Amino acid sequence: MGIFGFFSQKEKREEIQKYIKNGALILDVRTQAEWDQGHIKGAKHIVLNTIPDHIDMIIGFQKPIIAVCKSGGRSQSAADYLSQNGLDVINGGPWENVAQLIE
Repeated sequence: MGIFGFFSQKEKREEIQKYIKNGALILDVRTQAEWDQGHIKGAKHIVLNTIPDHIDMIIGFQKPIIAVCKSGGRSQSAADYLSQNGLDVINGGPWENVAQLIE
């Protein structure tokens, strides 16, 4: 990994830690089967393609959001959609990486 990759990962960790400190909700957008294999305690599970159906509930949480999935692609899609709907959200990427910062 190059030096710039190192700094961007460090900055991402710091951003996630800031959101956690501010009481962010962890939103796991993986499939039910993936969720059943393991997840962050206290996270909310809403499969990516059902987020539009749950947008009012998500807005109702009134918290910043860290979206997570298996590798970061689906959580980026979720973060983009939620941001377009006025929510304070970041892509946390792989759920296991975020779990390490919490537990």
